[in-house]
Amino acid sequence: MKNILNRLFQHQTLSKEEAKQILIDIAAEKYNDAHLASFMTVFMMRSITVDELAGFRAALLELAIKPDLSEFETIDIVGTGGDGKNTFNISTLTSFVVAGTGQMVTKHGNYSVSSQSGSSDMLESFGYTFTNDEAVLKGHLEKANICFLHAPKFHPAMKAVGPTRKALALKTFFNMLGPIVNPCSPKNQLLGTFNLEVARLYNYILQDEDTNYGIVHALDGYDEVSLTGPFKFFTKNGEQQIAPKDIHQKKLQQSDIYGGNSVEDAAKIFKAILSGNGTEAQNNVVLTNAALALKIVDETKSFEAAFEEAKSSLFGLKAQKCLELIVE
Repeated sequence: MKNILNRLFQHQTLSKEEAKQILIDIAAEKYNDAHLASFMTVFMMRSITVDELAGFRAALLELAIKPDLSEFETIDIVGTGGDGKNTFNISTLTSFVVAGTGQMVTKHGNYSVSSQSGSSDMLESFGYTFTNDEAVLKGHLEKANICFLHAPKFHPAMKAVGPTRKALALKTFFNMLGPIVNPCSPKNQLLGTFNLEVARLYNYILQDEDTNYGIVHALDGYDEVSLTGPFKFFTKNGEQQIAPKDIHQKKLQQSDIYGGNSVEDAAKIFKAILSGNGTEAQNNVVLTNAALALKIVDETKSFEAAFEEAKSSLFGLKAQKCLELIVE
């Protein structure tokens, strides 16, 4: 690692194969915490290249425990995190709302590193048991239209760097990797990124793959559609800039989607929204993200029709039922 670090400190970049091998070695725990922290810090101080990100991704997917869920048509709804905005758990709530419409979801997630509560923190607080047992995951999909894939259960490299990431408490390139390394390789993805550069990297990497995807970056910094301003939306068909008014939504304030100061605060907000008792602002953010997700699966569907499906799921308490069915 010393030689690699010296090269990187001289502003050199890694080839795709070099990046892949380093991640394989990280998974094998060949490096100490100081080396890991130094390596991760490099990519906070300069932009990651397409080859580096693609190489890290290839390593994680090669090493991953891969449940075979290919018999199901699923979508993953996940953001990079690391946007520093401390919103409530929008992508996780969106996942349950989408599941409540009948669309199956294979949600990939992890503990929070840079905010109060990640998807894993939230589900664990409700009593969900993380598993990589394929039969259990299939059972959840069949009865609740959703299963949760806690990243460390599937990615040994992520597990190996978990303590170092937690100690750093900053966004690292692992935040960039999370959304694009779902171990079951879902056919559909709604991905959020904390900056525009990462959105474009994702678009470059994914455009040649046989998947349906949408990549979201809110121009005021959120890794999801926040309705606090316009957002960029990338698909295989190109790039759009969409303002809340373009999809008949009111512009929100940052305080409208605040997530609280603890996992407990975030859990209260989560439960309130899922039980149909969220504020209008909270509901509309979740429903907008859910409508976009449904449109990715079926691009012939209008945004308005998808939004109504999402409303029926949320206010008909179908989304809440999906959560109850997987938390036993």
